[in-house]
Amino acid sequence: MLTVDMPEQLAKRRLRIAVVGDAMLDGWLCGGSTRLCREAPAPVVEITSATNRPGGAANTAANLAALGAEAVIVAVTGADLDGVRIRRELDAAGVRTDAMLVEHGRRTLAKRRVVAGDQLVARFDEGDSGDVRPCTGRALVGVLRDVVPQCDAVLVCDYGAGTLTAEVRAEIARLRGPLLVVDAHDLAPWADVRPDVVTPNASEAAALLGTAWSGARTGEVERRAADLRAATGAGAVVVTLDRDGAMLLPPDGPVHRTWAQPAPESQASGAGDTFVAALTMALAGGLPATAGVEFAQAAADVVVSRPGTSVCTTEQLTARLGGFRAALLDHDELAAAVAAHRAAGRRIVFTNGCFDVLHRGHIAYLNQAKRLGDVLVVAVNDDGSVRRLKGPGRPVNSASDRAAVLAALSCVDHVTTFGTDTTAGLVSRLRPDVYAKGGDYTPEMLPETPVVRSCGGEVRILDYLPDRSTSAVIERIRGRVGAR
Repeated sequence: MLTVDMPEQLAKRRLRIAVVGDAMLDGWLCGGSTRLCREAPAPVVEITSATNRPGGAANTAANLAALGAEAVIVAVTGADLDGVRIRRELDAAGVRTDAMLVEHGRRTLAKRRVVAGDQLVARFDEGDSGDVRPCTGRALVGVLRDVVPQCDAVLVCDYGAGTLTAEVRAEIARLRGPLLVVDAHDLAPWADVRPDVVTPNASEAAALLGTAWSGARTGEVERRAADLRAATGAGAVVVTLDRDGAMLLPPDGPVHRTWAQPAPESQASGAGDTFVAALTMALAGGLPATAGVEFAQAAADVVVSRPGTSVCTTEQLTARLGGFRAALLDHDELAAAVAAHRAAGRRIVFTNGCFDVLHRGHIAYLNQAKRLGDVLVVAVNDDGSVRRLKGPGRPVNSASDRAAVLAALSCVDHVTTFGTDTTAGLVSRLRPDVYAKGGDYTPEMLPETPVVRSCGGEVRILDYLPDRSTSAVIERIRGRVGAR
């Protein structure tokens, strides 16, 4: 379950995570432009600030450190100024750099961007991207043998820039560690390694399958889930879809999707690094995969709200999750929000329940509900109505806490509470396009059904995961406590 204190709890664990891969420098030259140059129709940008940030594997390591992990980076730079800059930035970020190697004669990778206002004007790349020398590859193998056995997870960042040679891949496959996550531009060479998790973006996933996504990418990715797992050799695949969020394709159980906070493309640089860093930390900390991708999506949403390459800290992620407490709307506020969505042509989905002790069954069904439309509204029984329905020992969590946890799920857009025995009155006021309930009901059992249909909406009964009810979870918890 994703809670407000989860970032802090994971940070306290001080998980040791090795980041192995292609480190580079991200440079940002920013200023304003009011004219074109005489030589060509190109803007003249008057630079007012120049910054350098860790990029590639280095940015991933910096994000892990910002989230509280003990991050150690295994990478290669040249013996040049950009290599010095990367180390200096990583040292300042709290990343261990003692496992970084220097290859003389190699130029450190650097990507520099020119930005006028908030518009990316140009990017120019420098550095060597061929394979490291054989002697450097052997040195990397030696470093891996020292570092990996001490780690809770290994995160590979393979940009095809020469660090992850066949020899290095073979050693990673041999050592592995408790958790192996691979983020690679080309995942085909990693299939024999059989990673626990891989994180291709949409274009990388399509290239791996030799196809192109033609329409709604989310539907096509879901249909090709088995093919993607087979092609990558991974236990689970998480496909990142930038503005469309991400999709978790597990070896068993339903596909889980996240929804991203919209952001300009010019501010999305490095968000993928943040996502995979947070996902690896969550999984290494023992979170279920569905909670892990929600944790990662929340972290990525933090960085896309800022320009340039940046990191998400424990405090920033806690603030974002804590901010969802303000997402609880009263019925008047909710009616106004729904009216605005409907005026914009969005399809409204409504569901309700107690949601006491949120579990995998809840998350799967809410994820399905969101996919039936554009906006998901969740009405939560207040404490008094839960007590009437479930007995004096419930709820375990207060209505405000339950609402905050629900609102933290990227699939949920609005949350409200209700104290009546049914939501028929609220449904009549909101007039949703779809009323959704878990599969332990039939439409005939629901008092809301005639109201929904009279408003022109439809009732949809969604999948139900057996033995995943809140009551079953609470009974198991009480059984364990009693056995002590």
